[in-house]
Amino acid sequence: MKSIKTWRLLKRNSFSDGVKFGVKMKQLQFMAIMCTVMLFVVYRTTYYQYKQTEMEAKFSPFDISKGSRFFSGRLKSLPRGIVQARSDLELRPLWSTSSSRKKFGVYSNRNLLAIPAGIKQKDNVDAIVRKFLPENFTVILFHYDGDVNAWRGLDWSNKAIHIAAQNQTKWWFAKRFLHPDVVSNYDYIFLWDEDLGVENFDPRRYLEIVKSEGFEISQPALDPNSTEIHHKFTIRARTKKFHRRVYDLRGSVKCTNTSEGPPCTGFVEGMAPVFSRSAWYCAWHLIQNDLVHGWGMDMKLGYCAQGDRTKNVGIIDSEYVVHQGIQTLGGQRPTRKSTKREELAKRHGPAPVDLRAEIRRQSTMELQIFKKRWNEAIEQDKSWVDPFPRKQRRKKERRQDH
Repeated sequence: MKSIKTWRLLKRNSFSDGVKFGVKMKQLQFMAIMCTVMLFVVYRTTYYQYKQTEMEAKFSPFDISKGSRFFSGRLKSLPRGIVQARSDLELRPLWSTSSSRKKFGVYSNRNLLAIPAGIKQKDNVDAIVRKFLPENFTVILFHYDGDVNAWRGLDWSNKAIHIAAQNQTKWWFAKRFLHPDVVSNYDYIFLWDEDLGVENFDPRRYLEIVKSEGFEISQPALDPNSTEIHHKFTIRARTKKFHRRVYDLRGSVKCTNTSEGPPCTGFVEGMAPVFSRSAWYCAWHLIQNDLVHGWGMDMKLGYCAQGDRTKNVGIIDSEYVVHQGIQTLGGQRPTRKSTKREELAKRHGPAPVDLRAEIRRQSTMELQIFKKRWNEAIEQDKSWVDPFPRKQRRKKERRQDH
């Protein structure tokens, strides 16, 4: 009897333990499922926040955090919601109607065209602007000859922004009037010279290619018949829609498929650059306030390509321009006809100054200053790491040493 009772007791205990074990296993399984779900939720939330931050950084790359501004003390006296850190270049009516309120309430796919403009190039600038205005562009003219009134006869003149300063360059204007916080509403900034022929250029088709290829910095290719071409990289390739590099074994710099930087790849010239919003934020800071001719910048713009310059910088061949190479800087504003006494004084006075030669001398000097500043900045910033390989540079240095 004892053995039977013992057996029943053991059986009951075993059954009880089994039930408890089964319950614990179910609890563990439930806990495991809950942990998995929670981890998935945390992962998705973190990933979403990361993508949001990435998108905000892409579309508003130069937003300084509100907190840092307020804690700096300069804006501490203002309530946060009233602070607007950015502006734009849109003209505003003195009084608003329902249609104007609708027009200025949305900034979608808006772009900016900025051109230094002298009255002697009025017809050429007119042709350029007429290409851009129908494609949702804001236009700003930098009048380096100070003459604004002569443009009033053009039907689009009142739609454009006019800024005048005597004998100033495109880069001088850009540094002072195209601050990133002012142009942050524009997707792309076209900073063009006035001497470009646009018969074979369409802004809409151009931007379609730029967006599809992810070009942060670009320029239209130059027609081979252009008056002034400095680098083979920017010449139009007739059979291509765009190109990212050029192959050329002539000259001191050999451009091959292993070339890593300018002037073989990752490079645009200064006459017709096009910047994305993010790239312009970087390029504006690269412009030196006192070096107004911009020489040397073209070789460093690839550092503003928001990544690999061999991929994010390109030349658009299907939409190309003619660079006419007209020298306009240094010209004098048209004045009245000289009197006989003034003409006589000119003949017996000192020899006239060659303005173009002086400008070229100044540009060359600024190029050397820019190179020196770049090298000094690298030496001083110990934390800076060159984002691009240096193999090509070392080869060039070895050739110079030999």
